[in-house]
Amino acid sequence: MGLPRGSLVPRPLRLKISRRRVGLVILFWFGSWLLLNGLLFVHKTLLSDICTDDRSRRILQRLCEEYRRGVLTGDLCHDLCVSRTLEYERCLYYESGKKVMKADWRGVPVVLKSKLENFYSYENFSLLEYQDAPELLPMDIVLYATLEMKNSLGLEVKSSIVPQLWAHRLRGSQQKVTRAELASLWSLLQQEEYTFFRVLQDLSQHVVKVLGSCGHFYAVEYLIAGQARMQHLFALEELLEIPWRREGASGRRMVLHIALSFMHMIRHFEDDFTHRLHLCDVKPENFAVRKDLTVVAIDADLAFFEPKMRAILEQNCTSNEDCAFFDCSSRCDVRRHRCGSERINSNLQVICDKIFRYWFPTTYLDGRAGHPLEVKLRHTVQECAMGAGGRAVQERLLRLLTQLLQDSPGTPADVERHQANGGRINRPDAGFW
Repeated sequence: MGLPRGSLVPRPLRLKISRRRVGLVILFWFGSWLLLNGLLFVHKTLLSDICTDDRSRRILQRLCEEYRRGVLTGDLCHDLCVSRTLEYERCLYYESGKKVMKADWRGVPVVLKSKLENFYSYENFSLLEYQDAPELLPMDIVLYATLEMKNSLGLEVKSSIVPQLWAHRLRGSQQKVTRAELASLWSLLQQEEYTFFRVLQDLSQHVVKVLGSCGHFYAVEYLIAGQARMQHLFALEELLEIPWRREGASGRRMVLHIALSFMHMIRHFEDDFTHRLHLCDVKPENFAVRKDLTVVAIDADLAFFEPKMRAILEQNCTSNEDCAFFDCSSRCDVRRHRCGSERINSNLQVICDKIFRYWFPTTYLDGRAGHPLEVKLRHTVQECAMGAGGRAVQERLLRLLTQLLQDSPGTPADVERHQANGGRINRPDAGFW
């Protein structure tokens, strides 16, 4: 029996081909949709973190426009937006939404920072959502801010600390707070790093100083951050302010001083607060060194006090690898499939591993003995990085660094000879490096 006139393909076959075409169209559309969203994701995650001067200037220009409209305020807004005594210089870096720029404030270099680019990206204070909301007195703000800080730091915060976060505006008990002041303060309190620096800056010499704010941006002192690609991790020649070579005795003493400052910082963070402070992102870029060779934490996005550290570590797991939160680790209870809340490594162990081992390696000790104290120091650093010894290793490191510093040349006369020799100092223990 032949096919119907005007049809060369059986009807069931035509339906099958039609469905296949529809399927191909749907598949093509879905693939195009995935490709488009992938490109948008790359743009948002990669291109949005490209640090440019044009974009940084636009961000600050938008900040000033919102200041002039009365949306936000701060003790640096007038200098940034009106008198221009706070001037943008260059973009430092963008990372995961965080914007960091260098500026000049009346001849003093400062850093402007914000966790998010836009003021409206921060969660609004709930009472500001109502146009007829009652005006709040400073003491009311203290209560709300204390609760927000407790949530941010994971600590019980005394209400007497809060007025320090907003200059003199919260110290009077009767003067009302404007909506712009409240909104600006609230955007700052949502930035854990700002709260961390503000709370600790009068309690610790090892955190960077907050100088003021405008809206959601705050200014801190400018210090030259360390870099892994630097010869000694930190720009020692800028701290010394004279040219020197790697074998210079002055540089050797500076490294010993900085290492001792790291040790003092570790002990300070462990012993001098109600709760131990954990550093979960240890790398040279997150620290700087002042002119007096004091080590300073300049990036504290992953610094947590003990209560919050425990909450972060306690999560589901199948092995110990699941219990590592950056540089902070705990153990996995395979029966409960839960990570322990107690950290098993320490700030000292991570700093020994990521910083001290660079300065005091053991790689070439077999080739030459070197100074006996140096040999002991290198082996102690190795032991520390492996997590052995605990407090005894910490005490030994302090003792060895102190003894080496006392025995090391590098007095002002040494520095003068160093300059006279064109940056060369002959000394028997050049193998220290």
